[in-house]
Amino acid sequence: MSRFEELNVGDVLVGQVTKVVPFGVFVRIADDADGLLHGETGPQEGSSVTVRILDIDRERLRASLARA
Repeated sequence: MSRFEELNVGDVLVGQVTKVVPFGVFVRIADDADGLLHGETGPQEGSSVTVRILDIDRERLRASLARA
């Protein structure tokens, strides 16, 4: 898995769901960061999901994701 600083908007990758919340799921996209897949309710914690990076906030180590 990559480090967060190596990721770019538009990258497509497979991540693991780390947490399911009412507004979406958090997906581990790098060794040191998760991203939010907003509005998703289907994936369960621990499952793999293919995502595309929509936006990156490098200061907060956050990313917005979409299904790829």
